[in-house]
Amino acid sequence: MVKASRAAAAWKTYREVSKPGTPGVMARVRAIPRLIGGVMRGDYAGMGKGKLAMMALGLVYIVSPVDLVPDFLVLLGVADDFGVFLWLMASMLGESGRYVEWERKQLIGRVERP
Repeated sequence: MVKASRAAAAWKTYREVSKPGTPGVMARVRAIPRLIGGVMRGDYAGMGKGKLAMMALGLVYIVSPVDLVPDFLVLLGVADDFGVFLWLMASMLGESGRYVEWERKQLIGRVERP
C-alpha cells in the first residue's frame, strides 16, 4: 500500500512537471533558492515556514547517518529513505513550480502598470 502511494506521488509529480505551459524541471530546480528566500522574507505567502521546516527536516533525515529504520535492514532501511526522498522531491518540485508561476504573475503585473 505504501509503495503504491509513493509511486502515485512520483507519477503525479512527473505529470505536473511535464504538462505543456508549466515550468520545466530545471526552471523549478533553479527557483528553489528564490522560493526559500521568498518564504523566509514573507514575500511569498503560497507556502508557510512550517512546511519549509518540514522539508528541511526531510533533507536532514536523508543526509543524516541516524535513521528510524537502520540501513542494514536492507529493504526497510532503504525504503524509508527513498520514501522521504520521493516526498521531498515531489513537494519541492510542486512548490517551486507554483512559485515560478507566482513570479511570472508578479512580473506581468509590474510590466502592465503605467
